[in-house]
Amino acid sequence: MKKILILLFMILASSASSQSPCGDGLCAVQFNAGFNEANKVKWIGELNDCSTKFIDIQTDAKAAAKYKIVVVPTIVIYNNGEEVARFQANIMMQMEATKKEVQGKIDEIIMENF
Repeated sequence: MKKILILLFMILASSASSQSPCGDGLCAVQFNAGFNEANKVKWIGELNDCSTKFIDIQTDAKAAAKYKIVVVPTIVIYNNGEEVARFQANIMMQMEATKKEVQGKIDEIIMENF
């Protein structure tokens, strides 16, 4: 019984420590802040073959530290709970990565899983 409890604890601990704010699977997360609404990445929801999420670090201040966000907007791609790519804004807080570049990385990750 003790071994089962230890195993269960280890499984739960590894699930809780997952870095992704959106669980398992392939996910693109845009981190931005209310003060930078003008530079919000509008095409993030148009990405194919992944889920998407938006996190406002101005209202969720702990998220900036937890996910190591140093500039907004930042797009982070997670695959099965692990960060696999990061696209950050320039010094003017504008995203330079294009939808095509981000989608290309998503497609590359999908192909690597085959």
